[in-house]
Amino acid sequence: MRKLILLMLLGLSTGLSAQAGQAPDFTVATAAGPLKLSQLRGKVVYVDFWASWCVPCRKSFPWLNEMQARYGNAGLKIIAINLDEDSQLAKAFLKQYPADFTVGFDPKGVSAQAYGLKGMPSSYLIDRNGNLLLSHIGFRSDDRGELELKIRAAMSQ
Repeated sequence: MRKLILLMLLGLSTGLSAQAGQAPDFTVATAAGPLKLSQLRGKVVYVDFWASWCVPCRKSFPWLNEMQARYGNAGLKIIAINLDEDSQLAKAFLKQYPADFTVGFDPKGVSAQAYGLKGMPSSYLIDRNGNLLLSHIGFRSDDRGELELKIRAAMSQ
């Protein structure tokens, strides 16, 4: 995992990357038990990779809560996958920045490797058929409008 984080900070890929078409499947631990991406077919899924040390993640979590509240009943499922090796760091972050969406834990970074993660946070929008529609690195306040438009477009399909 440390190697993965170092590669992300350097802007290098691990060699595996999400391709246009089918989104790579993964299974992550959640408070409700294991969650497999392919179990969510029929929903629009927004996958967000984060870590406790990620400063932009502090800004993205309130927005993710807003999106889940606004579009959850229409079929949006947000999954934020934490990549910290120490779960206590993630728990401390979540006390400061609560999540009203599903939080997964992947301390070994297997799911991040499948997506060829290059920065934090990184997010991926997946349609109801499991196809990757969008990948986005980072989070700035200016990103919110465009990302919401992409979510709304995916919801209307």
